[in-house]
Amino acid sequence: MKTVFETQLQDLPLFRRGKVRDIYDLGENLLLVATDRISAYDVIMGKAVPEKGKLLTRISLFWFDVMASLVPNHVVESDVSRFPENCQPYADQLKDRSMLVKKVKPLPVECIVRGYISGSGWKTYQQDGTVCGITLPKGLKESDKLPEPIFTPSTKGEVGEHDENISFEEVVGLIGKERAEQIRDISLAIYKKGAELADAKGIIIADTKFEFGLDGNRLLLIDEVLTPDSSRFWPKSGYVPGGPQPSFDKQYLRDYLNSIDWDKEPPPPELPEEVIENTRRKYKEALDILVGV
Repeated sequence: MKTVFETQLQDLPLFRRGKVRDIYDLGENLLLVATDRISAYDVIMGKAVPEKGKLLTRISLFWFDVMASLVPNHVVESDVSRFPENCQPYADQLKDRSMLVKKVKPLPVECIVRGYISGSGWKTYQQDGTVCGITLPKGLKESDKLPEPIFTPSTKGEVGEHDENISFEEVVGLIGKERAEQIRDISLAIYKKGAELADAKGIIIADTKFEFGLDGNRLLLIDEVLTPDSSRFWPKSGYVPGGPQPSFDKQYLRDYLNSIDWDKEPPPPELPEEVIENTRRKYKEALDILVGV
């Protein structure tokens, strides 16, 4: 199965390469190409996951459409045949894994919403009863559902750098009170709507992250939405609080990396083919359940 680790679209100006996406500058719009790269703990792995970029693109487009009533997004076009003429020589590479999006000014905040206690949140809760400075009820078990979803923002680290949790007050300091309240409220609304829809299909969205950008003064949802790269997806049928949950996301990869005591710093370890294939299968399963085949 063919993978795309990195694109080389010679006639298009490369804007930047992210952890997963290669971004090309087309003037007033950007071309976002979801490669098959996968990162964990902010480090890009040396091997790609076949079809991953296509799976992520389909899931994001599904959610962008679902959430359009809550917040506009940056998608201009996803049908490659309608992309500008200078993209057409690369149509085979771009098909099903790319979006033409409006060029916006990204806000310097990762908008994380947690509906369940897991991962780094569980670790800090065990230490002092808080998650990102938010005090939670006593007696919670790992993977418990929270009384209400919470907004726990972080910085946006550059490729190879780690994101850092920040307080809501720090977000206010970065972008102002009105805008901070806006992205908090919209993030919570998107999460609640997405979690309800996914729950009806048998998936628990434990937590997720969103990104926003400004088109002039207009707020747009950007990047990706409720994908296995940006969220924890748990099968509802096997949900039992009190420990880690099986997942449809890259937690499987994280668990493997934790099992080999990797120090979470570059260079990444070599991934066995079994881990790559199982990761691909989990992403595909999430797509099939949420969107359909």
